[in-house]
This record gives sequence, C-alpha cells and structure tokens, in this order.
Amino acid sequence: MTFQGRVEELENFIFRRMGEAEVIGLSVATVEDGRVTYKRGIGFSNFEKGTSVTPRTTFCIGSVNKSFTALAVMQLVEKGLLSLDDPIDRYVFFKARPMGEPILVRHLLSHSSGLASLGYAEATLGAVTETYDTWFPISSPRDLLIFMGGAEEWALARPGERHAYLNEGYILLGSIIESVSGQEYTAYVRDNILKPLGMDRSTFLEEDVKRDPDVATPYVTNEEGVKVATRYPYGQMLADGGLMSNALDMARFASMLLNGGELDGKQLARPETIQTMMEPKIRTVEEPLPGTGHHAYGYGMRIKEEFMGGKLVYHSGSVFGSSGYMGLLPDEGVGVVILANGGYFLEDMGEYALALLLGRDPMEAPYLRRTTALDSLAGTYRTFKATSDYKVERSGGLLNLTMSFGRRTYTVPLAPVDLEAETKLFRMYGVESTTPVEFVKRDGDTYLVFDRNLAKKVSGD
Repeated sequence: MTFQGRVEELENFIFRRMGEAEVIGLSVATVEDGRVTYKRGIGFSNFEKGTSVTPRTTFCIGSVNKSFTALAVMQLVEKGLLSLDDPIDRYVFFKARPMGEPILVRHLLSHSSGLASLGYAEATLGAVTETYDTWFPISSPRDLLIFMGGAEEWALARPGERHAYLNEGYILLGSIIESVSGQEYTAYVRDNILKPLGMDRSTFLEEDVKRDPDVATPYVTNEEGVKVATRYPYGQMLADGGLMSNALDMARFASMLLNGGELDGKQLARPETIQTMMEPKIRTVEEPLPGTGHHAYGYGMRIKEEFMGGKLVYHSGSVFGSSGYMGLLPDEGVGVVILANGGYFLEDMGEYALALLLGRDPMEAPYLRRTTALDSLAGTYRTFKATSDYKVERSGGLLNLTMSFGRRTYTVPLAPVDLEAETKLFRMYGVESTTPVEFVKRDGDTYLVFDRNLAKKVSGD
C-alpha cells in the first residue's frame, strides 16, 4: 500500500499520542523527491481562542535550528573564509583549552569540544517560561562568554574524543559566522538560506512574527499539571534554537538537504558539503542496546546508522513551550517535518511517518518498538488475594516501580535489559546487588516477577 493509502493510520497514531501527552496543537508535512506529499494541522494553535493549527502555522523549531547554523558554517568553508580545523579563539574571545588542547570549529559542529554541558539553555528557557530556579542575564554572545568563564575546569575529555551536547557551542558558532561574514547571524541566515529557499515566513525576529496571522501560542505544564500559555525566547536563543518557522517552509529546507544542497535551481551548498554534514563524526551512544543500532552526530544533525536498512538523519528540539522534529532518509529521498506547541519530543511520530513513507511496518523501528513495549507494561499489578498493589509507569526509556508498605512508599527505576523477547527482562539496582525483574505472559495476562513477588496486571492506567 502506498503512503497516501496509509495517511489515516499516521493521523490516528499522531492523534492518539497527542492525547496521551496532552499536546495542544501540531503541524506535519512529508516530502518525497522534492515535493510535499502530505500536509496537515491537528489541534489548536491557541486553545483559549479556539483557533486551529494549519500546515502554515508558525512555531519555534528549537534545536532543529542547529542544522541551519551548521549549513551556514559550511557555506563559509566552501567560500574559503573559514576552515573546519581553525581554532575557535581565532574568531571569538574564548580561550578555554579542555585538557590543554584547542577547540576547533569542527568540534563545536559535532558537540565534541570536550566541555560538559553548561546548562545555559535550560536556565534561559526556565526564565522565559517562568519555570526557573536559576537565572543568568545572558542577552548576547558577549554575555554568554562571561557565563562560560572557567568552563575548561568542567572538561570531560580532550576535544574530539567524546560527544557532549553543548548548546553554548552553537552560540559560539553564530558568533564565528558574524566574525567571518561581517553580518549579524540572523541576517546571514536570512540572506543565504531562508531567502534562496523561499522560506518567506521563517524568521528570528519578534516583529516579523507579530505581523504573522497564523502563529501557535506556546504552552508549558505548570506544577498543577495544567497547560498554560507562555512566550517564545525571542533574542535569548538564536544560533542554537531560535528560528521561528512552519511545516511548509521547513519542508523546503528538508527537500534542499535531500537534493544535495539544491532546490528550484538554487544551489545553497555543494552535494559533497551536504554529504559531509550527514556523515557520522562522533558516536553519541558508545554501547547501543541490542537491536537499536549505532547513533552518531554529524554537523548539526543526529544520525541513526541502521534505520530499517538505511541511514536516518534527523534533529529534534524543544524550547519548553514549542518543539520540532526533522527526519530525513537520504538514500530514499523522503523526509518529514513536525512542529508542535508544547515540550513533547516528536521522535516517535517522526519515525512512524518515515516508516509509512517506506511502506514498512512502523514497529520495525527500534525506537517505536521499544517505547510501545514499555507503554504496554505500565499499569497496576496486584498480588495474591490483593495483599499488595504495585504501580508501574514509563519514564523515558525506563520503567518506575512504586511499592507501598503501610504509609511508606518506595519508587525504584527498572532498567531494560531485553525488550525483544516475549518475556521482558529488566534490572533493579540496589546498594550491594541487582535484582532481575521480569514481565511474563501467561494465558493472555501479564505478570510482574521480582525477588519473591508475583503480581498480576489488573489495569493499564
């Protein structure tokens, strides 16, 4: 069956996941051979006003922006104005040398500077959305350099040795773009990427967004679990995650990348440059779990090296009140873009769409298969004659097991060991030992087995 024949399946999956994660609104577009083959808005752009999301609704794309910054750097490399092997302190006043070695431009692009994550983005977004505990007055790259003083004392490794996602590094890349090009970062991206691609409603500037009649309101969840409107991080995040865009504009960017840097006769970068960006530069997971394949980072792009027999190039992002995902299968020439007004990560929806574009069963994708398995185990389990109840809940890639004894309640994480077999195996870690935990199928029922305990699943809530 063709992708068009499975659109209803995709929409049902997205709609269900939106309901489970309480996503207010979402926009999606797919591309095949340079054409948009599907576009849809689901849910609300503004819940209070009752306005609907459309494929043209504007959101903040978050860290998907890093692909734009990486492309801008590579354009300057093509022009001979910059080298990937240049030390960054040639362009910015940042003298940190992790373990005594210089940070090169290529290290920032691949998040392999040797520095640990410094938390600027989390603090900034917390302040923007009024959910912060710590705040720093970082309004420009110059302020960020003050914040980063002493960063080399937080080195994890020598540059190039280890992946550590560093939002601050992409702010520095934005400053390098300004130093080399003589333009502000936002102006350079506008003139050299957005305009040539006809991404006419994509911008970093609040004044542009205010003139746009179709903009999603960002939402965060407060301490009471209620979705409340917040604001976008205009001017407080730029090269690392500040671009405002929409699914149709982003589909043009995705099509250009899939087409080797060209779209509608406009060549933004050479095919070999785009290929370089999509090649693994450093492993992001040293020991992948069985059946999941290798994960890596290129330049501004994440890479799953074994996705349904091919390579998946993607990036996700969140600014708490808004999130984005772009997934590309370069060998097949297909891709998907998803944007939403909430902090929910969209990887599962993206991989579901990509599997359907390939004409495959989405459960062949390890991420979807594993998250589905974890979700299926969540619920309440009851022991013999209801003497005890155990609560199992999914938390990311783990399960949490909550046990109550009188007034005392304990919650322990369960780490997956084998999710592929019919009996799902986990481990519970203690101070002096580990305990195997099994979820066993018997006569259509699911049982929890650990230590001396056996409990039957009685509800899935």
